[in-house]
Amino acid sequence: MVVSPPSSNGTTILLAKATKKVQESFIGNQAGGRVFLFLGTDNFDRDYSEMVNKGVEFVRPPKVQEYGKVAVFKDLYGNLWDLIEFVPVHPMFTRAK
Repeated sequence: MVVSPPSSNGTTILLAKATKKVQESFIGNQAGGRVFLFLGTDNFDRDYSEMVNKGVEFVRPPKVQEYGKVAVFKDLYGNLWDLIEFVPVHPMFTRAK
């Protein structure tokens, strides 16, 4: 299954189901325990609060970095994501909305 944001101009994620035992052994550890997915937001505090209220597990609390505000959460399969609001001067600012 391929998913993308509404009105996307090329942003997509392929969600492929494991079909072999060797593939199943990597579920939740595709990146060896590192963050490899990023969920950009235009309002970090709003989205962080909503995600916490819905039971999303954050494994690193919010932190302000030079590039923006970020916290790390796990998806249902253990993959690590950054919830991130980039500062306006960062090159990703206009792409992560």
